[in-house]
Amino acid sequence: MKITCFEDIIAWQKSRSLVSKIYAVSEKGMFGKDWGLRDQIRRSVLSIPANIAEGFARSGNREFARFLSISNGSLSETKSHLYIALDLKYISQPQFNSFVDDLNEIQRMIKAFEDYLKTRF
Repeated sequence: MKITCFEDIIAWQKSRSLVSKIYAVSEKGMFGKDWGLRDQIRRSVLSIPANIAEGFARSGNREFARFLSISNGSLSETKSHLYIALDLKYISQPQFNSFVDDLNEIQRMIKAFEDYLKTRF
C-alpha cells in the first residue's frame, strides 16, 4: 500500500486511538486531580502521532526518520508515566498492561518504518 498522507500510516492511526484512551483514563479519580502527571502524560502521548504527522510533511526520508525517532522518545516517556500512574494506583494492572501492549505495538511499527527510511537516505 502506498502512503499518500500521514493518515495512511498505521502507527499514526493506532497512536491517535491511544491518545483518546489516555485522555479518558487520566480524567478520572485521583489521576484527574494530579494535574502534573495528567498533563505530562497527555503531552507525551499527544507527541507520538503529532511527530509522525510532522515528519511525514518534512522534506526527505532523513527528516522523516528523525521525527519518527522523536515520536519513539515520546512513546517511551508515555510508558514511563504509565508506570508512575500504576505505582500511584491511578490505573489498574490490566489497564497498564493494555496500554503497554498498545505502546509496544506502535513502537515496533515506528522503529520498522524508521529503519526502512534509513535505508533510503
